[in-house]
This record gives sequence, C-alpha cells and structure tokens, in this order.
Amino acid sequence: MKFRHHLLVMAISLNSGLVLAQVAPKDASEQTRQANAAVLKELPFSDKQDFEDAKKGFIETLVPMTIKDAKGGTSWDLTSYDFIKGEAPDTVNPSLWRIAELNLNNGLFKVTDRVYQIRGFDLSNMTIIETDNGLIIIDPLVTTEVAKAGLDLYYKNRPKKDVVAVIYTHSHADHYGGVKGVTNEEDVKSGKVKIIAPEGFLEEAVSENVLAGNAMSRRTLYQYGALLPRSARGQLDAGLGKTTSFGTFTLIAPTDTITKTGEKRNIDGVEMEFQMAPGTEAPSEMLIWFPQFKLLNTAEDATHTLHNLYTLRGAQVRNAANWWKTLNQAINAHGSEVEVVIAQHHWPMWGQQRIVDFIADQRDMFKYIHDQSLNLANKGYTMVEIAEQLQLPDSTGKKWHNRGYYGSVNHDAKAIYQRYLGWYDSNPANLHPLPPTEAGQKYVEFMGGAEAVMTKAKASIDKGDYRWAAEVLKHVVFADPSNQQARNLQADAFEQLGYQTENPTWRNEYLMGAYELRNGVPKVPGISTSSPDMVAAMSPDLLLDYLGVRINGPKAIGKHALLNWKQPDGSNYAVELRNGVIIYTEGKVLDKADATLTVDKLGFAGLMMGGVDLDKEIAAGKAKVDGDVTKVNELLGLLDTFPTMFDIVTP
Repeated sequence: MKFRHHLLVMAISLNSGLVLAQVAPKDASEQTRQANAAVLKELPFSDKQDFEDAKKGFIETLVPMTIKDAKGGTSWDLTSYDFIKGEAPDTVNPSLWRIAELNLNNGLFKVTDRVYQIRGFDLSNMTIIETDNGLIIIDPLVTTEVAKAGLDLYYKNRPKKDVVAVIYTHSHADHYGGVKGVTNEEDVKSGKVKIIAPEGFLEEAVSENVLAGNAMSRRTLYQYGALLPRSARGQLDAGLGKTTSFGTFTLIAPTDTITKTGEKRNIDGVEMEFQMAPGTEAPSEMLIWFPQFKLLNTAEDATHTLHNLYTLRGAQVRNAANWWKTLNQAINAHGSEVEVVIAQHHWPMWGQQRIVDFIADQRDMFKYIHDQSLNLANKGYTMVEIAEQLQLPDSTGKKWHNRGYYGSVNHDAKAIYQRYLGWYDSNPANLHPLPPTEAGQKYVEFMGGAEAVMTKAKASIDKGDYRWAAEVLKHVVFADPSNQQARNLQADAFEQLGYQTENPTWRNEYLMGAYELRNGVPKVPGISTSSPDMVAAMSPDLLLDYLGVRINGPKAIGKHALLNWKQPDGSNYAVELRNGVIIYTEGKVLDKADATLTVDKLGFAGLMMGGVDLDKEIAAGKAKVDGDVTKVNELLGLLDTFPTMFDIVTP
C-alpha cells in the first residue's frame, strides 16, 4: 500500500508474532565485509546533526515501548529492535544501520509552541496542533491502537482538550488508518470534528488497494520483510520508520476537501494554508503552511531520504516533475519565513537557511534524476543501462537526507523510464521473450546443464559476484524449482546482496527471497485489503470494476447475462456479461434483464468480494432477486479467488 504502502503488512506484521522458523542466515562474506567497510569512508559519519534533531524536544515515551490491543495482543513492539546499538555489524550497510538507529527515537516530542509529534509509534508520525480550545490531529498512524496510545501519551503530558479536526495529508494507509483511535463517526457526523483531506483522497485511498490489491499485498511482504526475524541478519528498518503497527485499520470519510493551492482554513484559532501536490508521493497529497508558527508541513514530499518514484510492492509510477516543482513552489511561497519544517515521517528541522537548503537539495535531487534519466534515454540508453550509470552529484547525493533509504537512484531512474517510455526498450529480442520457466530450461540446456551452471555460479559467489550468480541461478531454479541445491546457492547470493545494500526495502526484498528459496512459501494467511471501512468507502463503480477483474475471462467466454443491480438507497446499475467482460452503466434499468438483484452496496460487496452466499442472503432478507436467480449465481460462479501467497522467486 503503502496498503503504501505502503502497508497491509500489518495483517502479517512482525508485531503479530507470526515470524516463522527458518534455515539460519549465514555470516557476511569477506567481500561483503569489505564493501560495508568502504561505506564508512565514503559518507560523512562524523556529522551527528540528525541525531541531535531527532532527540530535540523529547518529553516522554512508553516504558517498555510496547502497545497492546484490547485482546492483549501486541500492536507495536520497539523492544525487538534493542539489538540496534553500537557499531554496525558486518551484515548491515553502515548507512542503513545509521538510519535504523535514528528511526528508534520514539515518544512525544515538542516541535515548537503548540505543535507536538508522536514519533516511533508506527511507520509514520502523528502531529498534534493545539488550537485555542482543542486539538488538530494530522495523520493518525496506521491502526487505532497506536494512535490512541499516542494521544493518551500526549494527554498525560498536556491539557486534555477535545479533538476538533483530523487532517489527512495524503492517500496512503499509514496516514489515516488509525483515525478511530483519535475520534469517532458520531463526532464527525455531528460536526464536532472535521475531517480535512486533499481532493481525490477517498477515491485514491480505496482504489490503489483494490484492483491490483492481492498482488500488491503479497509483494508488500517482500518490501517490508514482514516474516523475517528482527536481527542484524534480518529485518531492522523500513526506511521511513521501523515497520507498520498491527491492529485495527479504520477510515472516516473527509467532510472538508481542499481543492486548490492557496486555500485557507482557520480551525479554532489556528490558521492553515494548503498547497496541492497531486501525483507526487501520492496521487492525492497536500502540504500545509502554518503562518502563526512559521512552520511548514511537507507531508511526505520532503523527508530524510530519497523517496520512491516507484514502490517495490508495485504501484503507479510517481511524477518526478510534479515533485520537484512542488518543492520549488514551497520554497518560493514560504522559504523567506519558514523557521520549522516537519513531515509525517522522520524528524523536524529548525532554522530558515537549513530548511531552505534541505528542501532545495531534495528538489534538485528529484530534478537531476528526472532530467538525466531522460537525457540518457534520448541518447538511446535502455532502462537498465540508465539505472546502472546514473549517479547523483556529491553536492546532493552525499547529503544524509538524500540517501536511498526508501527509494534509490537505481529504481527511481527505472521508474522515470517506465513513466515516459514503458516496459519495452525497442530491441525486438525483448519484444516477445520466453516466459521464465521455459527460458530457464533453455538457458540451462545451453549452458551445459544444471550442475555446470551451479559449479560456475558457486565460483562467482566465492568471488563476490553475487548479482551475476543470482541472475544465472534464477534460470536453474525456474527450470527445476525442486533443485534445492540451486535454490540454496541463489539464497546465498541474495543474502550477501541484502547485507551490502544501503536501502532497507532492497535488503528486505533480498532477504525475503533468500528465506523463501530456503524454506518455501510460508503457510500463513494472506493479507486482506477489504476491511469494513475500506469496503464502505468504495464506490459502486469501483466494486463493479473489481468484479470485472475477478471474472475468469476464458470461463466467461460464450456466456451472456443481463442483470439490474438496484440499491435501496442508491443508484441503479445495468450490468451485462458479454464477450468475457462486465459492462456496466449507472442510472440505467434493463427492461429485459434476466434478473434484478436488490441489495445495498455493502451486501453487493459481500457477494462480489467476500464470498457471501446469495441464497443465504435472500433467506435472511438482506437481498432480493426478481427473475432468474441462476443467472446471478452463474455470474458469481465465474469469479476467481486469488491466492494470497503465490510464488515469487520460484515458478
């Protein structure tokens, strides 16, 4: 996701205790030790300013740093990261170890007068603004349990005022999922609490996690390393924070929408001016200027990392041109006045010139990657070639806040190529390649058989040529996934690549690949993106779009059905199954429909998404069918159920 993302890892989170037994990870090789030692000479580790900033304003935290849910389960546990202290071990890139240490800072922090943050309670931050008589909450974390714990900690140290507004800065799950931990539907419906969000928020928050949600959810386990042990040989960070909380994910729809830059609000004496930032870090995003406090909230457009233009779990590519222009606009609008900058990840920064330099560095970084990727593309270089040679200038690239802890120059450059030119590099050899299993079998045959390839790959591993070993062993594994010796060798190569990388999401990807090669796909429940609040927020159109995605096309070919879907308190839809696809039209009623299904949106979602039995719904009076009920059941019978834990590193 972040469902970012970023983020339905919470369904099988490390916090849930579902980390599985595994073949023990190995030591760092000599080549890895040398590679990691070299990093200490390349970057300015003597600069400790970030450590000072990350601790500044600290008030209190929980001891121990664990948060339980109502049933006694663990929603959040930072004590499992107690191993992160002292010098970086050989199995961790020293720069990654540094950000992992910084992301351990946790608790309630005072940013400036009337502005506080809860940090280290989740992947993201929760910002609390004191109004004249109440509180504004900005981005209430991922789950209700940690959001409530954060607000309770604030109340322990500050006057207990009612929440009067909640602001969602953007449409990723770690910035709204805990909303019912700080307010409730009743107070929102009564007008006591406003929910403010940028234009397009609800549509983007829901749609990103639905149409390709099953694939994203499986891949998210790799990006966040959700099944890896927390250790110096396993998961230790996620770049923007440690990981995501485990618990109750919620959503309350916005009651006030920001539609244009310069729009202002005054909430109980607190003035805010909004800057729209669509298509940057999220499809729906905005920055917030607080003139009374001379404080700029950059949401997630300026944090202490090079951010993703493409997220490894899979998502639409982000717009680097929009991103740099957004940051430039923020400097031009508020650069002469700003004294504090915060974001909804990481720690604040103070001082006008430092802040302008920081935002300008991030702006210049995104523009350099954007412009030079296109420069090289226009010279005929392919996506992989561009990513391999593109490097940031030292003037931006060696700044700590521009290091690749979430995005990377390599995969961001590929994202730009993909955005402008797509997947095809114009070489006809890559136009219609063989699928991996068939290609693997032919590669292995051409290279003299599996034993010969493994012998050569083992020599490559011994020399530290892990990228090449991983590449050639991929073909052996896909030619014969039962070849455990080949799987183990590729796992060894992945593991060392993971130990060397600076980027925690790359590390998690490599180590999860090694884990599944050695142990197989875990026999655990998959991730579900259909929480009650998410389903309630889905539009009828999105439900019908997802219905079309779930149709098994080959099975549906030759079948035809005309259906009316009537909502007791909503629009009517004409639905037609034809040529293996679902065609729907809002506001139309078919006179010659095979059947008319009367059910509300949630009931329809249960039938189309949740496997609810139609006959039982009819018997319970929750649904009604006029006409041929077999046609409705025939349609339901054509819906595929997606495997949540499909193979990734094996066919």
